[in-house]
Amino acid sequence: MTQHLAAPSTGTSGDAPAHQTGWWQDAVIYQVYPRSFADGNGDGMGDLAGVRGRLPYLKDLGVDAVWLSPFYASPQADAGYDVADYRTIDPMFGTLLDADALIRDAHDLGLRIIVDLVPNHSSDRHEWFRRALAEGPGSALRERYHFRPGKGADGELPPNDWESIFGGPAWTRTTDPDGTPGDWYLHLFAPEQPDFNWEHPAVADEFRSILRFWLDMGVDGFRVDVAHGLVKAAGLPDLGSHDQLKLLGNDVMPFFDQDGVHEIYRSWRIILDEYPEKKGPGGPSSEGRWWATGGRILVAEAWTPTVERTANYVRPDEMHQAFNFQYLSTAWDAAELRKVIDTSLDAMRPVGAPTTWVLSNHDVTRHTTRFANPPGLGTQIRTAGDRDLGLRRARAATLLMLALPGSAYVYQGEELGLPDVTDLPDEVRQDPSFFRAEGQDGFRDGCRVPIPWTRDGSSYGFGDGGSWLPQPEGWGELSVQAQTGEEGSTLELYRSAIAARRAHPGLGAGASVEWLGAPEGLLIFARPGFVCTVNTTGRPVRIPVRGNVLLSSSPVVTDGAEIELPADTTVWWTV
Repeated sequence: MTQHLAAPSTGTSGDAPAHQTGWWQDAVIYQVYPRSFADGNGDGMGDLAGVRGRLPYLKDLGVDAVWLSPFYASPQADAGYDVADYRTIDPMFGTLLDADALIRDAHDLGLRIIVDLVPNHSSDRHEWFRRALAEGPGSALRERYHFRPGKGADGELPPNDWESIFGGPAWTRTTDPDGTPGDWYLHLFAPEQPDFNWEHPAVADEFRSILRFWLDMGVDGFRVDVAHGLVKAAGLPDLGSHDQLKLLGNDVMPFFDQDGVHEIYRSWRIILDEYPEKKGPGGPSSEGRWWATGGRILVAEAWTPTVERTANYVRPDEMHQAFNFQYLSTAWDAAELRKVIDTSLDAMRPVGAPTTWVLSNHDVTRHTTRFANPPGLGTQIRTAGDRDLGLRRARAATLLMLALPGSAYVYQGEELGLPDVTDLPDEVRQDPSFFRAEGQDGFRDGCRVPIPWTRDGSSYGFGDGGSWLPQPEGWGELSVQAQTGEEGSTLELYRSAIAARRAHPGLGAGASVEWLGAPEGLLIFARPGFVCTVNTTGRPVRIPVRGNVLLSSSPVVTDGAEIELPADTTVWWTV
């Protein structure tokens, strides 16, 4: 890097860093996977017009912000995470005018918009990379990626032993313009996703410009894809023997979580802070409040070996939030959950950052299915399991998550209790890792099936032209239409929980919980004016009444001074 910034501030537990006083500190943020949310033009593929038409639903759900997975121009080799042009919309999703209209409508409804940013790699169709190949060895554009000569007598071996996250070598050999074998280029993911060289100043300049482009469009923040991967260790050293599963960042790697990434994010933070808080009148559904368009945020997708390493990304002069993947992968077990909750809160408190909580996203098995199966299967599960058990645990886990201090992320469809679709035929799958011999299991399509809006119709209200992945029979009974106004439905549970979280001062805010004594298999903690009780066991347990029942994930009945807490149930109490 050519720019040298001041050392990062670590903060202390007594500090209240300025970047942690904003709206994001206790926000509920809803992830939209655009191709599977709503289809506005009837071509079978979700788009920005479809998202725009469903914004009132998200407003009624009660969320604070909407995070949009990539919609940029892309050959779609990896569902849009291979970006060919960061300043245009892929025609399958619409146009820049559609993006502008979506942002404006969201703001009128009091919703903020966070967009995905993919800075670790581009598409191999990106103009820089195409020209680098066409111009051949010696092209200045090759310095913006990681081109290297191969090893062996004729350069026939990759430059080092790094492996792709999607399986196989992390290097692909090029063919020179004269038809002879050429250098190799690095891609930590698919071959269609060459990694940028962040040591080159043009790369840093380009992304600062991209940030400004979307900030000027009015977005409220960026979720940064592979935030831990931009900087590689000097000399690109061999990895040596390793566990393939650790490539996601669960161990120290020469291509992940290098200290140099923090200089990049400090420079980005300066840009976001240049966009001051501005106020303007909200739309008719904003309840007379003034809508604040300032307070832009950076959210790190950073797989790191420890929560403490993750905290480095959210020091006061860097990002605002980082995904808590350790929590996402924790089993439905009271002792394990308490440990990860304590570790997460303890790690974030010294840097003044809110802890984030998430149960599902577009890359892992939905937690309804994960909890329906025995623990230890990871986050890519191939069997449906016990669906009733999975839904019961998922509802309880949701109330636990929403009771914790910090910010919560909700993945589209989880509010409907959707399971993974585990029986998709091989011929309809589109996850690139499914077609590779090694690496990830490649079953991410199961959590990406378009969500149901209505009981009936060719795509259950997703759109007029079917859906790009087949929806299972019975999908309509889980739809928004089927669950709206239905007492006890998962959708109404989410609506009630988010509304209570917004209204109750003991929820969301703060940075700690007070653990209370509990029988084995239970979690009981207090927040100001509030108690949360969680039974992770498969049997009912009698406990003392803790106050007035505010909300419960399963029906409960108090019996004088005691209550029988059903199996796999969370209850919120006001005290």
